[in-house]
Amino acid sequence: MKAVITVTGRDVVGIIAKVSSACAENHANIVDISQSVIDEYFAMIMVVEIDQIAVDFTQFVDRMETLGRENGLVIHTIHEDVFNAMHHI
Repeated sequence: MKAVITVTGRDVVGIIAKVSSACAENHANIVDISQSVIDEYFAMIMVVEIDQIAVDFTQFVDRMETLGRENGLVIHTIHEDVFNAMHHI
């Protein structure tokens, strides 16, 4: 199973490191990542494998949201089933 993580906010040093470290701490494996900076704004989309995560998925979502709040970012984590349902015509 996979999840899609989006990260947005003002660009500062270390965003990718913090988010990827949080993924590693929770045993979520990053399989794809795309990021860009437009002017001073940062945006990133990550696809992570969640089969081996160390906590319940809802706890993982909460941890990522907390990381975002603590760093002035907005981090959303969406299970691939929900993501696919949202984007299926």
